[in-house]
Amino acid sequence: MVAEPRVTFGNVCSIRPVSCGRAILEEPVTFTTRKALTGLAAIGASALLLAALVSLGAPGASLAAQKWKTGLLALLSFHLHLFEDVLGSRGPDGYQWPIPYLSPFSSALQLVWRGQWGLNAWPNVLITAVLLLITLWLAWQKGFSLLEMVSARADSALVDALRRRYPRNLTNFEG
Repeated sequence: MVAEPRVTFGNVCSIRPVSCGRAILEEPVTFTTRKALTGLAAIGASALLLAALVSLGAPGASLAAQKWKTGLLALLSFHLHLFEDVLGSRGPDGYQWPIPYLSPFSSALQLVWRGQWGLNAWPNVLITAVLLLITLWLAWQKGFSLLEMVSARADSALVDALRRRYPRNLTNFEG
């Protein structure tokens, strides 16, 4: 019997940051080439905002057991992500990336902070590393991870590898 994937707040909301983290890897590698990848800026901020808001809130609420709680937490996570974008999404050319919050309906509210740090600045790298460690620790502790949504076998392999490498009872560790 195959267990059904758990639709949790963490599973639903961890999809969006992965796409933003990809830009940290793409931009430095391709910045000096003729076909530089500009990460999410190439998609269009307004389309991305609307798509992310709809893609997190509605499916999160419709698939979860606690619909209102999951939907509201998904939207909270979306707004936390916007806040993080305001803090640390400046481009390599120094462009302060404004967040067109009401777009595509209105351009009246553009969120920007003049102290915005670069996308590849140390605070973003540190936050990414800490959140990745927390994600791996939760997978080790709870016995499932984000991979469960894609492949139960891959999820099981990750959890097994983490538990073999870092056993629960460290006093019996013989390594």
